[in-house]
Order: sequence, then C-alpha cells, then structure tokens
Amino acid sequence: MSGVSSQRVVVTAGGSGIGRATAECFLAAGARVYICDNQQGMLDAALRANPKLLGSLADVGKPGDVERMMKDALKKLGGIDVLVNNAGIGGPKAAVEDVSYEDWDRTIAVNLSGMFYCIKQVVPEMKAQKSGCIMNIATASARVGLPMRSPYVASKVGVLGLTYTLARELGPHNIRVNSILPGAIDNPRGRALVKRHGEEHGLSFEEAEQEFLGFVSMRTWIEPSEIGDTAVFLASRAGRHISGQNLGVCGNFEWEA
Repeated sequence: MSGVSSQRVVVTAGGSGIGRATAECFLAAGARVYICDNQQGMLDAALRANPKLLGSLADVGKPGDVERMMKDALKKLGGIDVLVNNAGIGGPKAAVEDVSYEDWDRTIAVNLSGMFYCIKQVVPEMKAQKSGCIMNIATASARVGLPMRSPYVASKVGVLGLTYTLARELGPHNIRVNSILPGAIDNPRGRALVKRHGEEHGLSFEEAEQEFLGFVSMRTWIEPSEIGDTAVFLASRAGRHISGQNLGVCGNFEWEA
C-alpha cells in the first residue's frame, strides 16, 4: 500500500495473536518491523517464521523494559514512523468488590500505562521528523461495558481518552493517533473465552458461540489479519488525514453479555 514500504514500525506484543498478524501485514506491505513480547517462546517463534522481523523481550507494564526496547528499536530501524500499541491482558473476571488491588494495578499498568510508556518514548522522534502514526488497540467492549471485567474495560476506555487527547496534542506536529476496536477475534484466546462462557452457563460450544455472536450485527468472528490490514491502511497515504478516531473492526458489536 502506498507509503508503507518505506516505514519503520514497532508493534508491541507481536509474538502472537493480533500483534503477530499486524507485524506480518506490515512486513507483507514492505515495511521494516520491530516487535516486542513478554514471552520468549512466542518472540522466538515469530522471529523464526519471519526472517526479516526484528524484536526483543519486554514487558510494556515496566517503564525500564519499554525504554530499553525502544532504544534498541530506534537503533535497529534508524527511526520510528509507526507505533502499534497492541499489548494487553484480560485481567480478572470477578465482581468489582472481589477484584484484588494487585489485579487492578497490573491490568491498568499493561493495558493503559504501557501505551503511555511507549508513546512517551516515540513522540520525540516523531516530532523531530514532523510525522508519525500511532495506533492503540482497544476493544469493542469499551463501547458497551462488560460486567465482571471492570479492570479490563476501564483500562480500555482509558485508551480511548488517551487517543482523543493525543490526537489533539500531537496533530500540529503531523502525528496521527487513532484507536482500533477489535470484536470477537477468531483465535485460540477468543474461542477459549466462548468455551468458558458455555461451561459457566451449561451450554455447548456451538450454543455459546451462537449466543455470543448474537450480539454482533454481522454475526461474525474477526480474523486477526483484519486488524493488521486496518493498521496498514491507517499508516498508508490513504489514511494520512485520519486522526482522533475509534475504528471498530467488529461487525458492529451491539452489546456484550
């Protein structure tokens, strides 16, 4: 896609799932890509499968890890044009009064603070070159809420606020900031969530799947590569004036039970 082949891209949590799919979409478009992951096995597998891919081990919930990782990415890429803030955890499933302080803090640290840590590191470089594209991966749940998942949803709603604010703050420097809101991702993690829902309510997987997708207008799962394709589009010349937006790649998530 026009304008992507010369870009230098960082994708967090790029060892598996949406992150790896996004990294591979950018590679296919000709970009140079650097990933991080907090699991050595996932990182190694992604690097082996994609010889042109660069990367290192890092936990984005730890500022020191992010500083080290971004320094390495800048050195190896020679700059950063695109940041895809993908790293996130599901957090606990519990009534709000039963959520531990530790689980709350860890979920916020990874899902929201981790994005801030990464953005803080790349913005000086983007300001100096007078261009940049930042994409924050949120969730369709941020629009509808999700009982028993307060740390996760609160962190992702925070991501939307961060996106709105930074789009205004950084726009004069020709730096664009958007959020992508995935729906039901068709990967082992997504299907495990549906399976667990079925087990909790005495439903077969097929019944749980039908109930789950009944809240999606298009009654569809989302392929991880769809998120990657959207990220490549936003980073391309075609997306050069898109900023401050929340793009739902979800088949229209109406509600979530």
